[in-house]
Amino acid sequence: MFPNLLHPRGYMGALALFALLAVPFALQSPFAFHLAVLVCVFGALATAWNIVGGFAGQLSLGHAVFYGIGSYAATLLVINFGITPWLGMFAGAVISAMAAIVIAYPTLRLRGPFFALATIAFLEVCRLLTVHEESWTGGSAGLNVPLNIGLQWMVFREKWAYLLIAFGFLLVTLWAAWLIRRSRFGFYLIAVREREDAARAVGVNAVKVKIGAAVISAVLTSLIGSFHAMYLTFIDPSAAFSLELSVQIAMFALIGGLGSVAGPLAGTVLVLPIAELARGWLSSFGSGTHGFVYGVVLVLVVLFIPRGLVGHLGGFVLRFIDRLPGARTPPPAPAKSIAPADALPLGTPLLVAEHLKKRFGGLVATDDVSLTLHAGEILGVIGPNGAGKTTVFNQLSGFIRPNEGIVKIRLADGTWAEPRTPDAFAKDGVGRTFQIAQPFAGLSVLENIMLGAFMHTGVRVEAESIARDVAQMTDLTSLLDTEARSLTVGGMKRLEVARALATRPRALLLDEVMAGLNPADIARAINMVRRIRDSGVAVLMIEHMMQATMALSDRIIVINAGRMLKEGKPSDVVNDPEVIQAYLGKGYLDAQAA
Repeated sequence: MFPNLLHPRGYMGALALFALLAVPFALQSPFAFHLAVLVCVFGALATAWNIVGGFAGQLSLGHAVFYGIGSYAATLLVINFGITPWLGMFAGAVISAMAAIVIAYPTLRLRGPFFALATIAFLEVCRLLTVHEESWTGGSAGLNVPLNIGLQWMVFREKWAYLLIAFGFLLVTLWAAWLIRRSRFGFYLIAVREREDAARAVGVNAVKVKIGAAVISAVLTSLIGSFHAMYLTFIDPSAAFSLELSVQIAMFALIGGLGSVAGPLAGTVLVLPIAELARGWLSSFGSGTHGFVYGVVLVLVVLFIPRGLVGHLGGFVLRFIDRLPGARTPPPAPAKSIAPADALPLGTPLLVAEHLKKRFGGLVATDDVSLTLHAGEILGVIGPNGAGKTTVFNQLSGFIRPNEGIVKIRLADGTWAEPRTPDAFAKDGVGRTFQIAQPFAGLSVLENIMLGAFMHTGVRVEAESIARDVAQMTDLTSLLDTEARSLTVGGMKRLEVARALATRPRALLLDEVMAGLNPADIARAINMVRRIRDSGVAVLMIEHMMQATMALSDRIIVINAGRMLKEGKPSDVVNDPEVIQAYLGKGYLDAQAA
């Protein structure tokens, strides 16, 4: 639950954080205290934004709406009801959470710039509503916070008191971000950010996790907004619901390193003091200087360190810290088994497709296809290019809904389920790979496999243990600490299999796992598939490598023009005249006869 302060990473991080307190107390300057308060506030805001913008990859440019809700909620409760902001901030947080759900549910289904524009629109609507409801919000003139001095009202004469509270909010926000990043929820957010389809294939409900991230981020932003209103002692719509504020906190996260825990704070510490000092030194001649500083730093970062400070320098820092005494931790013990605990007896019908039909406009891609995968077998699906194999495959894993027919899978208790979505298929015991490998490039090989393991456990140590055992079966043990983007094609294909296998499926669907591999990798892949079958997992594979398909498959199904052409043992199928004609054309048979 909490970072290990006895580990070098823990105590070095704590020392860096408490330097934010030590410097202003050493200088004993009101401006130093003010600057430290701003760093804590904007560092916390950027960290909260990073949960949505960095971890989940959703560019929210209207995030100040939650800051404004928190500011106005706490201030209005103080003015109208005399309620302490310590309670008022939680009222604002509840309102912000509800607003986040209302905003996120329709908008998080959007992608790219459309989501960013939608968040800006919500921000502008809230600003205009605040301006026009003048009777209780003060309109464009704003509101003054009552100057009731004391801890109860969060108003003090000394700057250092504000700094202690701001630092507390920063610690809470960093702890929340650290906890999320190390949890199953955090892994799911990163998976959705990088490859949403691949995330759904390991049981991730993309919409739910993105809404969860939006709610957590909104609550933290609202709490910080309430405190900042008390610190400023004045709020108005143009500042509370400010597009500039949203862009500013997003920029701090981008400069520091999106998706990292320390990145947003690092970006704030780098840029904010320079901008504030420049504005203070230049006084009236420096109007807008802080914006110029932000722009210059942002351009330099994008040009020279596009992954941010932490993305480029974090590895060097961590390698240095990990050389300190006490940094090494033993790996977890291997899991006992990666096979499904509820494996069915051999030969039991496991995955059944009945009369599948799929039309894309006037094209009939699947025309009355029925098949059955039995427990403990390898079923090969072959056919010429454009035959409809991939369409059938996607229907068997929930990525395409058939127009007619059903797909059902037998559960451990013997009942049949008819899942409708990819994540539901995964949870019911169907794992799959993709024809074009889809690794989560920003994660290590170990973390990629852990994403699959998290479907059955929320404990990080247990997920890591399962991942290590899966890596051994898929020949990835020596590559566990390697970034997925650095793997060869063969390594990426095996990683896809490992990630699906870590979900402990009863049926594993392999989509051309040998395509593009060299002979050595093909031999390794054949042995891997056999080990998987021997572990108790049924395999359905689409493959164009005919020698491998014939060597591995217990049965083969041939699909041509969207229809079932032949089903039987490999030796029967390969010599069938209709199959030869489908692959090589009628002219080949005529030539043989001649």
